Amino acid sequence: MSHAAGDRAGLAARKAALSILSQVLRQRRPLDTQLDALKNLAPRDAGFARALASQSLRHFGALDATIRHFVPKPLAPHKAGAATEILLLGACELLILKGAAHAAVDAANNLAAADGKAVHFKSLINAVLRRMSREGEAVLAALDAPRLNTPDWLWTRWNAQYGDETAHAIAAAHGREAPLDITLKQDGIAAPQGIATLGLSRRIGDAARVEELDGFAGGNWWVQDVAATLPVILLGDVAGKRVIDLCAAPGGKTLQLAARGADVTSVELDATRAARIRENLARMGLKADVVESDVRDFQGTAPLVLLDAPCTATGTIRRHPDLPWIKGAADVTAQASLAYDLLESASAMVEPGGLLIFAVCSLEREEGEEQVAGFLAAHPEFSRLPLAAEDVFGHGEWISADGDLRTLPCHLADIGGMDGFYAARLRRR
Repeated sequence: MSHAAGDRAGLAARKAALSILSQVLRQRRPLDTQLDALKNLAPRDAGFARALASQSLRHFGALDATIRHFVPKPLAPHKAGAATEILLLGACELLILKGAAHAAVDAANNLAAADGKAVHFKSLINAVLRRMSREGEAVLAALDAPRLNTPDWLWTRWNAQYGDETAHAIAAAHGREAPLDITLKQDGIAAPQGIATLGLSRRIGDAARVEELDGFAGGNWWVQDVAATLPVILLGDVAGKRVIDLCAAPGGKTLQLAARGADVTSVELDATRAARIRENLARMGLKADVVESDVRDFQGTAPLVLLDAPCTATGTIRRHPDLPWIKGAADVTAQASLAYDLLESASAMVEPGGLLIFAVCSLEREEGEEQVAGFLAAHPEFSRLPLAAEDVFGHGEWISADGDLRTLPCHLADIGGMDGFYAARLRRR
């Protein structure tokens, strides 16, 4: 590739990143829904654009504070266009991705030149990024990045729930990308080299092309965060037992249950996601009955029922760095209300003497602990079956005072953390 062609490709990647960033920050659109902007880029450029956009969001608060050190007065979008986002991308490239200063500054100038409003701030952008290339690292290092990268609506909640030290540890964990975890169909099967974490989970680290890894095509394993494996494990031995898996997509728990020999009914409302579960079952050589239905309409009973309820997913911010900036406290209230409706419906499916696992990948008490407390108060026919350390591979620190599971992103920190999950195990009389 010629130098000019390389410059054009690099600019196209940054334009795509700018488009993604603007949609996320201004329109509150999820990062994952904006990746069509990458489809016409070469794989290397698409990877760079995605890294630039996602890292700008992961470190948004600290980068924004660094920019404000050099430009104290915010630039109004109606006057400056995308100037703020252009500065953000430039700051990320310089300070997080450690890119060459001349490339980052030149690209920012070109992005500004292509914006009818930002073009009037081109000299400011140029001067700020040049100065940032010399002084920005020291400015950034002096900041409390975990606190700044967490918006107030989340920080206030986590501080109240977990205390300042743990809230800070959670926020610090979000500053690092999540490693790739896989779950093996069975022990001793061909799989990529990795760290054995819990049970059949293996931590592979970073892998850009999952489908090229050893054992994927043969259906030996699937991608699943280690924390997401725990709700199924809380059911104990499921071999030969009927299990209903509600809100089943993306399907990891259905695969786990089927691999453990359960007779699984997998209930998923979204047709596209239900089709994906069927595809994964076929790849794995596993069987489950996948039913497209709203949980509230589904008719069926079983001795074991698992509900991984829809939630704000604040336990997965390592994987979704846009999440803190596109959601708010109102989303917690709305999701908690929906989850309670689903919990009511799920409870009616549990046969006498059976178990119900209620789980959410949220860090918010309203979506987890408070749901279960309210449910138990209204349903004397159910009682909590508290967890013991041996239920979770000896990790007693993951068990709450009430006997429920509560994992945090800062747990397993020495090997890269884990998703934040809550789960309660309830028994029907």
